[in-house]
Parts: sequence; C-alpha cells; structure tokens
Amino acid sequence: MSASPVAVRAAELGIEVLRPASLKDTELHETLTAMAPDCCPVVAYGGLVPPTLLVVPEHGWVNLHFSLLPAWRGAAPVQHAILHGDDVTGATTFRLTEGLDSGPVFGSVTEAVRAGDTSGALLDRLADTGAELLVQTLDGIEAGDLRAVEQPAEGVSLAPKLTVDDARVRWTDPAFAVDRRVRACTPDPGGWTTRAGDRLGVLAVATNGAGTTGDDPAAGVLRVTKRSVMVGTGSDPLELLRVRPAGGKEMDAADWARGARVADGERLE
Repeated sequence: MSASPVAVRAAELGIEVLRPASLKDTELHETLTAMAPDCCPVVAYGGLVPPTLLVVPEHGWVNLHFSLLPAWRGAAPVQHAILHGDDVTGATTFRLTEGLDSGPVFGSVTEAVRAGDTSGALLDRLADTGAELLVQTLDGIEAGDLRAVEQPAEGVSLAPKLTVDDARVRWTDPAFAVDRRVRACTPDPGGWTTRAGDRLGVLAVATNGAGTTGDDPAAGVLRVTKRSVMVGTGSDPLELLRVRPAGGKEMDAADWARGARVADGERLE
C-alpha cells in the first residue's frame, strides 16, 4: 500500500495523480475530458480502457506491449515467449482499440531471448528498450510524422496470464521444456513441484550437457550427491540449482538436500 514510482515522480513534479477505482467511473471521464490530453500512454495496465475513454485524447491511447505484435497478445507475453522457445521477442507501441492488443502499430524493437533468460530478466531489458520506444513514439505523434499501421491478420497468438497450475513442473516433459517452464515462471508465479506432499519451489535448473545414458534416473526421480541434486525428466536429466522449501527461503538445491535429508532415489511429483 505505497505509491508507485510513477506516482512518486508525479508528486515531485507537482502533477496530479488520478486513482480511480474503475475506469468506468463517471467522474474520471469528466476529469479527463476537462484535462483534454493530447495522448495517453499506457504501460502494464491490467484493465481494459472503455470506449468512452478511448475517444477522449486527440491522438488516442498508446500502449507499450512486450511482444512483437500480433504475436503474444495478452497479459503474459514475455512468459509465453520463453515458455514456447522463441529466439526473438521485443516490444511494440500501438493505439488501443476495443480489441485485445489488436490496434494499429506505431513501432517496435526486437530483443533476443538468451539461453538462461527468466521472464524477470527479459522483462527488465524490454522495460529499458521499451521506454525509449514509447518516448520516440510520442515524439513522432507530436511531430505529426508517425502513422500507425494495421496489424497483419496472420501470426496472431495469445498469451493469457500464467496460473499456479501452469507453473507446476511436469517432470515427464523433455528437459528443454522443463527448463523453459521454470524460466518462464520466474519470478512469477514461480515454478514448483512436490516432495512427500510438501510444496517445493523450483527456481533454477540446468542441463549437465552429458545427454542420456543407461543410468539416467526416471522422470522426477532424484539423484543426490554431496555437491549436486539431479532429477530425471522425459529426456536427459537436469540439475536442480535453486529451490524454495515450503515456508522457507530460497537456497541452493544441494544445501536443501542436506538439510532436508533427501535420499537418493526419492521422487518429485
């Protein structure tokens, strides 16, 4: 229950901050109409702007979205880009319409998805490049030399918010899919599994690079040594790097295994 960085900066500059309980609030409509804004930029706003407000600014509402539209329309574009193994994603500015992230595009920037990227790390980079893109877009609109272009009908994909169930690790999946799921769900909602009925957060995994052998553990089965904890998947095994026990703090998996007295051959569900 504290002010956001945007609200703090606005207060420093003496700019009024509106905090409506709903965008359908009649008083909000009257206030915005009186302000007569030229353009309203939107970043990471969780609600839909109603049609009555969309028409208030002369140049509309310009949204910064963290994907290369029309790919990954929705609430979790960065998470889905990692989950589905995209090599490249990016950020896009577009004019809000009544449809879900379907308005005409002003501009975009690309960003490579790196091998170890979590959704948090990738979003941090996109926030920087996206901020620059948004400023450039607003400057172009103000100068009158930037026009929005309709999105293509092909290539549309949806990125709904990931649920807690989506974040549950499926150890029967191939190792690369397990790795993608853990990274996509870090930091939120957080990958997880269970051990003996207790929830265990799975925060980071890594392949040992050795490939499959005849001695690999079955899917979900742990191979515990003094220095490492391996777990079987639907293909080659992965090393557990960071975990969070139920009610506990994040820690190295090897430390967790020693403290929890995890036996070699136990299974994660």
